Amino acid sequence: MANELWGPLAGLIGTWESGYDGLDVSFHNDSGKVGETPFRERTSFVPFGPVENGERTLFGLDYRTSVWREGDDGPFHTEVGYWMWDATNQQVMRCFTSPLAVTLIAGATVQPSATTFRLEAVLGSNTYGILSSQYLDEVARTTRFEVTVTLDADTFSYDETIVVEHRKSQTIIMHTDRNTLMRVE
Repeated sequence: MANELWGPLAGLIGTWESGYDGLDVSFHNDSGKVGETPFRERTSFVPFGPVENGERTLFGLDYRTSVWREGDDGPFHTEVGYWMWDATNQQVMRCFTSPLAVTLIAGATVQPSATTFRLEAVLGSNTYGILSSQYLDEVARTTRFEVTVTLDADTFSYDETIVVEHRKSQTIIMHTDRNTLMRVE
């Protein structure tokens, strides 16, 4: 199984970690305002495939992410999902569910040899969209998700923005997360 079957996702295969270099900028319910949280992260990408459905063949990465605040024993955020490559349509897709009960599929057209690419999802889209629990839809509705990924041989960086309409804020909240991880396995 040659890694090129995963197109631009091939470089993600493996396990990645960061120090406390990540930065989460988000609404903090305890203070009622936007705050910053430095974090460390561990993410693994395990390849699988092919996944065949009619004439379409996908190759995927099963991924799991855990994120810790400094001084905490347990993660404050975990995520599970898939990154998928559709070579025929040159589509990269990221599908995940967060513990806050938000599920999304983000995607875009990406060249097979790309080392930088951007994916997005929009509330209400039938293709690359966002779903939330009833509670979150009423309290903190996610309306847009964007992530830019940059890969090289030993680092994986991302910069993502989640646009949130929060009932405790008079303005739209731009929840951002960014980090650079090093390959460890």
